Amino acid sequence: MAGKEDKQACPCGKGVYGACCGRFISGAAVPATAEQLMRSRYTAFALRDEAYLRSTWHPDTLPDEPITAESDVKWIGLDVIKHKHLKDNDRDTDEATVEFVARFKVGGRAHRLHEVSSFVRQPDAAGVARWYYVDGAFPDDE
Repeated sequence: MAGKEDKQACPCGKGVYGACCGRFISGAAVPATAEQLMRSRYTAFALRDEAYLRSTWHPDTLPDEPITAESDVKWIGLDVIKHKHLKDNDRDTDEATVEFVARFKVGGRAHRLHEVSSFVRQPDAAGVARWYYVDGAFPDDE
């Protein structure tokens, strides 16, 4: 996305796309928190940006199948409930969880996804510390 689209509302609901999630999806900036990464991943789902989703998913849990294959899903809203950061001083890794509710429609019917996502921050191949999505738990299913 570039130009006037950078000035449109960000799908995550937190601001203008270019200054919000757009800077992360374009590679101009690296999310500083797990919540920023989670919001940018929600936006990438809304925009069907397979490459960004794959690059921000931890390689140990990254699925082989396409992430954005469901073309009939329309993401319509995001509410972050809680962001919890844990730092482990014994290793060069940070861990965090983000609890959220994402709303979406499939075939005109509204649905909601309530998830507690786990994230880890570690150096990438170039040595830059980055957050990665690891997995999620679904409190409504427990």
